[in-house]
Amino acid sequence: MKTIGVLALQGAVAEHLDKLEQIGTIGKKVRTINELQQIDGLIIPGGESTAIGKLLDDFALTEPLAKLIKNGLPVWGTCAGMILLAKKIYGQEKTYLNVMDISVRRNAYGGQLDSFITTQRIPVITSGKLPLVFIRAPYIQDIGKTVKILAEVGENIVAARQDNMLVTSFHPELTAVNDFHQYFRQMCCQ
Repeated sequence: MKTIGVLALQGAVAEHLDKLEQIGTIGKKVRTINELQQIDGLIIPGGESTAIGKLLDDFALTEPLAKLIKNGLPVWGTCAGMILLAKKIYGQEKTYLNVMDISVRRNAYGGQLDSFITTQRIPVITSGKLPLVFIRAPYIQDIGKTVKILAEVGENIVAARQDNMLVTSFHPELTAVNDFHQYFRQMCCQ
């Protein structure tokens, strides 16, 4: 059985671990380089991207994690996790892991009061409509040639995949469905 880690520095760690348990997958909190070596995939949860980015540096995880991802470790960034994986962040010079060929806009939908829920079909994930929860969400402004768009809301890219990397602007861990977690588990088994 595969073990999927959840980066446990800040953010929606418990919610992702609950989802992994619901789909019968071993979930593990990850805070150290040693723990990174013990997983088959990693979820970088939503939270505060600047705080998580600083903690990645403080825990000396930034470079080892980026190297593992470049070497094929499946990774899924939700909301702040998307920002951490991006090669470009509009309005700021600093990037974090700098591994996925996307350019993102932080808080693109506005502040906390502008959070919203919508539903949408994402055929690569499931045939039914999925609830999409956006909380101070980013979106993808530009993508590289090898990035596949999985979902858009309006004209904004809100889910994408590039090789072993998956990103979502929204929070599947805050819904009653497990489809995205099952999709990521399949990525970890490929």
